[in-house]
Amino acid sequence: MYSLSQSVNMREATGEPLPSPFKGLEELDANFRRGELSITAAAGGTGKSMLALNLAVQSNVPTLYFSADSTAATQLSRATAIITGDDVKDIKSKLHAGQFFEYNNVLADRWWQRFNYEARPTPAVIEMHLEAFHEVFNIYPHLVVIDNITNVDVGGSGSADEYTFSLEGLCDYLNELARETHAHVMAMHHVVGEYSDGLKPIPQSGLKGKISRVPALVLTIHKEVDGMGGVILNVSPVKNREGREDSRGETFASLSFNTRNMRLADLSASSVGF
Repeated sequence: MYSLSQSVNMREATGEPLPSPFKGLEELDANFRRGELSITAAAGGTGKSMLALNLAVQSNVPTLYFSADSTAATQLSRATAIITGDDVKDIKSKLHAGQFFEYNNVLADRWWQRFNYEARPTPAVIEMHLEAFHEVFNIYPHLVVIDNITNVDVGGSGSADEYTFSLEGLCDYLNELARETHAHVMAMHHVVGEYSDGLKPIPQSGLKGKISRVPALVLTIHKEVDGMGGVILNVSPVKNREGREDSRGETFASLSFNTRNMRLADLSASSVGF
């Protein structure tokens, strides 16, 4: 056991925020802190993976990304577009045509950002890759992305209660993993059917399985489409142990989504909605 003075030296007590490209979220005190678990929930195709990938690539921190929901070609094309600003369609065409060599050097600079593409990783696989990362780089990743949490294979669940229990148990496990490795563990998750169109604010109660007990931070995302190709992602902190929260999902930071180069950026300081 530790005194309060001794606790200063405990790594997991620091709660150091990752460098974030999203200043609107920082204004809401929604920080991705090391040693903590967060969940980002949204309807399918709304932008969960884009938020996670932009956080990893734009912050350029040591990252281990479990991409069970997207293929290597998809993530490689998106990440390359975010880094270079080139059109993601052109990048994917060059990848398929075997003409990707022009991007080799810029991607080599991101050597401490690693991806796993298993469709159903188990907790044992997650731990093995974390230890391999530590063995190679002598540090644990600062950011671990689980995309999606329901893709983690923890065994079958025969009922709704068992499903919720298994997800809560997985959250407990990921929270412990965050504390032990001093990484921020960012897990993607789905929402209930009422919010499946992704077009209205999603409250804390909208998470599938109601698994908001364990995470220190829970974000939900809904989008706006202007009819001319413009997309805005509104990110709501519906639970936040370290700062401002609105469980209704009606307080949010707005991010513009450039569908050409996959980049997310703050609209402006005034884009925070209330």
